[in-house]
Amino acid sequence: MNAKMLIAGFGGQGVLFAGKFLVFAGMLIGKDISWLPAYGPEMRGGTANCSVILSDESIGSPIVDKPDILIALNLPSLDKFEDMVVSDGHIFINSSLINRLSHRIDAVSYYCPATRIADENGLPGLANMVMLGHVVAHYNLYPMEVLAESMKKLITGRKKEMYDKNMEALKLGMKYQPL
Repeated sequence: MNAKMLIAGFGGQGVLFAGKFLVFAGMLIGKDISWLPAYGPEMRGGTANCSVILSDESIGSPIVDKPDILIALNLPSLDKFEDMVVSDGHIFINSSLINRLSHRIDAVSYYCPATRIADENGLPGLANMVMLGHVVAHYNLYPMEVLAESMKKLITGRKKEMYDKNMEALKLGMKYQPL
């Protein structure tokens, strides 16, 4: 798969972690990868986004100005980046925090109530992983053992207890089927 992704939300929603998780998994299966974070000066509570490229070929630039895939975790992110998505691109929307439909008729939109799913399952703050699970399942990006290994590489030290919770959130997103 060759994909240019943009993940966007508020600082503190795990946007940068989500991007790192995807590129670590890509690295484990031999993809060329790129991760480029961008965030406001007040990080937590400010805006944050990251560009992720997963490719079978060398990557010329880490900048994603026309994403194939947009993952919008909040309304300001959808408002800001929706029009950048390529025609026939895919927009994944956290419908728990975004109360409008995408206006793009030339792109496919998916609505996942990631924040609600995370909260209802005792996983507050893990909407990012629910959304990623939904995206990973949609594209069949990685096998579960690669996802588990990527998570182990990222969650170490004093955060090690978060491994199981992140994996649970990821699996919930993978299982989510819209009505």
